[in-house]
Amino acid sequence: QVQLVESGGGLVQAGGSLRLSCAASGRTFSRYGAGWFRQAPGKERDFVAAVNWSGSNTEYSDSVKGRFTISRDNAKNTVYLEMNNLKPEDTAVYYCAAGLYYYGSYQKSYEYWGQGTQVTVSS
Repeated sequence: QVQLVESGGGLVQAGGSLRLSCAASGRTFSRYGAGWFRQAPGKERDFVAAVNWSGSNTEYSDSVKGRFTISRDNAKNTVYLEMNNLKPEDTAVYYCAAGLYYYGSYQKSYEYWGQGTQVTVSS
């Protein structure tokens, strides 16, 4: 069992930065890949970024590539999403997810999800 709690969301102006954190419970978190997804009002939940169990491999959606960075610290059971040069279209609820030995954009491969944290980017 893995529980995920996101934090770090908030209101920021366009061009600004935020760092999201996803704290995981469970001693076996290092066996899980992790992903960040987001859902804007009235839209489906979309893939943002993913990292494999060790942190050596990452994947990004085209819309955030070059602006966002995903990383993890297994000693702290935490996954991060560093978001730079934020745009109003990045406004959404951001969710963290964990999948046993999986990382990627396929949502159904993730067994555990957090409750989400709101990110709002003003123009």
